Amino acid sequence: MSFAWKAAGITYNRYLAVAARAVRRSLKEGKGPAPRAEAEIKISKWSNGKQGDALTPTEAVAALRAEAGAAKSS
Repeated sequence: MSFAWKAAGITYNRYLAVAARAVRRSLKEGKGPAPRAEAEIKISKWSNGKQGDALTPTEAVAALRAEAGAAKSS
């Protein structure tokens, strides 16, 4: 027994793309998949077994740069 996508002479990834396109086209207007929610990421620095403040990635990068700048000037 052979897989249909192999018998058709296409790759599995191509088979998945074709199947996904068929499903998307068959959905009624307005009944598409729900939009993805934005993920919220927090970064915490740990020292001596204690968790520091939870920061967003932008805040964490700014804090690391400030910390590195303070270390250079010392």
